[in-house]
Amino acid sequence: MNMTIELSFLLFFFQNGGAGGLLGPFLPLILIFGIFYLLLIRPQQTRMKQQRAMIDATKKGDTVVTGGGLIGKVTKVIDDNQIEIEVSDDVRVRQMRSMVADVRAKGEPVQEEGASS
Repeated sequence: MNMTIELSFLLFFFQNGGAGGLLGPFLPLILIFGIFYLLLIRPQQTRMKQQRAMIDATKKGDTVVTGGGLIGKVTKVIDDNQIEIEVSDDVRVRQMRSMVADVRAKGEPVQEEGASS
């Protein structure tokens, strides 16, 4: 008998708008935001972290593609924000690290000028 009283109280509570009355209209919005977070926002954050790690790991001898489309070999890491890229023989360009779009090949370090092999 005690069980039927509890069930009838719960039915009365939810039918008359109890806790479901406040949450009901917002539940679809909450679910949509959760789906967007899991399917769009979180994977994008993961890709951004991988891109940042790849750019930070750029070192001398790597072949890189810049945001402007230049392809060249890193000849010098100037500081945390700048690198020097050789795009052709004796043509070197200073580039911001943040403008590197892709690291194509991890190469052997470029020998310094004047160093004999």
